[in-house]
Amino acid sequence: MDIAGLILTLSQIYTYMIIAYVLLSWLPSLRESFIGELLSKLVEPYLAPFRRFIPSIGGVIDISPIVALFALRFVALGLISVIEMIV
Repeated sequence: MDIAGLILTLSQIYTYMIIAYVLLSWLPSLRESFIGELLSKLVEPYLAPFRRFIPSIGGVIDISPIVALFALRFVALGLISVIEMIV
């Protein structure tokens, strides 16, 4: 596996982690489980800057994870492009 494939794979895994974390927010009892707390420790530091700048809609719907997913994909593809230009 080349470095571009590794970056793409890691970004996809992190994307799935963010999606799982968001889905766990709908079930508060699961968010307090071991997996929920582990995902929180891994995902929340990445989501926190987006939550500071993007207000929730009506105080209820948080769209910051959607923006964070777009940013993650953009950065991953950007890194892959730069690496492919270098190599």
